[in-house]
Amino acid sequence: MSDGTSAAAPETLGYEAARDELVEVVRRLEAGSASLEDSLRLWERGEALADRCEQWLGSARARLDAAVAKDGRDAGQ
Repeated sequence: MSDGTSAAAPETLGYEAARDELVEVVRRLEAGSASLEDSLRLWERGEALADRCEQWLGSARARLDAAVAKDGRDAGQ
């Protein structure tokens, strides 16, 4: 990508990779040195990365809830 972000599709990234790239996107946007076109591209990439992080966190939350529920059922036996 010409704006220096990863070319990997966000849906292929693990949580840490997506989060780290999102931090870099935010840093670059906050610096304010990118052109309008690059800023828009960065913003769109950041949105996709944030969505990916939310997917990972939602999945992790569901797995934890399932484990806690299972543990509660096992403890009640």
